[in-house]
Amino acid sequence: MMDSALLLQAAADSTRAYGEFPVIGARAFVWITAEVHLMFAAFVLGVPMFAVVTEAIGIFGGDERYDRLSKEFTRLLLVAYSATAIWGAMLVFGLSTLYPRFWAYLTTIFAPSMWIYAGLFFVESFTLYLYYYGWDRWKKGRAKLGHWTLGILLNVWGTIVMFIANAWLTYMMSPPRDITPTTDPTTIKLWHAIANATWMPINVHRVIANVVFGGAIVGAYASYRFLAARTDEERAHYDWMGYVGNFIAMSALIVLPFAGYWLGREIYQYDQSMGITMMGGFMSWLWVIQAFLIAVLFLTGNYYLWIGMGRIPGAERFRPYTRYLLIVLVLGAIVWGTPHTMIADSKELAAMGGSHHPFLGALGVMSAKNTAVNLMILTTFLSFLLYRRANTRPVVPWARTGTIIQGAMFAVAAAVVLFYGIRGYFVEAIVRIGFSVYQVLAVLSCIVFVTVIDILMARGAQSLGAIRWGKMPPRSQYALFILAVTFTWLMGLMGFARSGIRQYWHVWQVMQDTSKYAATPALGYASKMISLCVLIFLSLVAFVFWLGGLAEKSTFVATGEGEKGAPHVGH
Repeated sequence: MMDSALLLQAAADSTRAYGEFPVIGARAFVWITAEVHLMFAAFVLGVPMFAVVTEAIGIFGGDERYDRLSKEFTRLLLVAYSATAIWGAMLVFGLSTLYPRFWAYLTTIFAPSMWIYAGLFFVESFTLYLYYYGWDRWKKGRAKLGHWTLGILLNVWGTIVMFIANAWLTYMMSPPRDITPTTDPTTIKLWHAIANATWMPINVHRVIANVVFGGAIVGAYASYRFLAARTDEERAHYDWMGYVGNFIAMSALIVLPFAGYWLGREIYQYDQSMGITMMGGFMSWLWVIQAFLIAVLFLTGNYYLWIGMGRIPGAERFRPYTRYLLIVLVLGAIVWGTPHTMIADSKELAAMGGSHHPFLGALGVMSAKNTAVNLMILTTFLSFLLYRRANTRPVVPWARTGTIIQGAMFAVAAAVVLFYGIRGYFVEAIVRIGFSVYQVLAVLSCIVFVTVIDILMARGAQSLGAIRWGKMPPRSQYALFILAVTFTWLMGLMGFARSGIRQYWHVWQVMQDTSKYAATPALGYASKMISLCVLIFLSLVAFVFWLGGLAEKSTFVATGEGEKGAPHVGH
């Protein structure tokens, strides 16, 4: 067996291992095509998820606005889906011609799944076009339920396609431990390669991230149409559409860090050296950039909600509290973005007594950062709660008691987060890592139980007036643009983090990268590449938005259609 493996390796070494791409090089070409392809893929996977949800609200709630909104979401997919396929084809051509030995190795193991992937892509395409072009034909009764089922199937096919592709990339990062450089790839079982250590954490993380990303792009589309609108009716429609996109994006963002915790934990458990490289090695400053990007997301999302209170009668009673929420968010962002090791010259290092600042160094460790981000999540959830309750007054007899219980839950969750954050400074690292689980459980429990109580309290609530959709200043729409750009750049940064921790391995400790691009690039170079990918993607998305405007005029439906006085999604 060993002899055959050595012969296989010798044969592979005698073939052309790497190609070259003119001007920018092989790695840059594959980087750009892979990144832009994944950005479009995230969009076409995320948007159908809440298109189906909004269509269901329209069907079962009797509100025509949601059905029209769902159709407008889906219309954006048609061109984006074609772009996804084009960039995917470019990626396959790039890998097969520029990295032929690596591509041959992957196809030897994953060939059956690749054929399934291609077949599902055709099925998904057929389902998408049937779903969109059959919208007006199947509008009533059982036909409408059948149409909604097509939307569900579209999500099922897309999710399976994503899971298959995730198996390929996670195998590169965490191949099963019994696979070595001498293992004959023809002997590796397909499911054994798929069900690797990081496959399911990546699946969960990407599903949530795709919802966030899709919501952000839809919000950006709505803001573009809002600013270009010529009538109050159009502005009202696209203001509402932007709110729905932001609501979905921020709701998913609240739980996204928890999926990230799980993924990071699995990477550490799989290979501690890989985890140390990711968090404490040359990539440590990447997480400082990530912290500020996510802080921008939280601050901008909350800012949009607070501006939105200006169009809601009764929201003025909650306005004074926003300053305190802002203080918590800003302090959390400062702590989260504080580096553990300072960049300093010799004099500054001597004055500090080392590379760690005597005060700020304490804020650079994970105990402080986990505490900060969990408190920011609680604060953002509280902003949603105030926004949701802005134009209603509960009339249930136990409303005051329910509000007190909700407040107590927030206080208990914050106390648990602070306790374990402080306690983390006095225990060993292995114990401290486990404390993040308790913090996460406290925050998630608070979110779930407070939401349940709030839904029960909202039954029969007294309305304080209709929401004045469209009465938003232009700066609110710029906030939605900022969310979309920041989400996109953050996706590229995290993709670099996931790939970069493999360093000079195509497949971690199994297949070594022996090309001239083997070393992981510096963060400065990576930032330029990520920015280029984001610029290409957003330019193409702007083209998609323009086509969307040409394809169909505004699908605005007056608030009075459907159920009279139907509340928006947050009420």
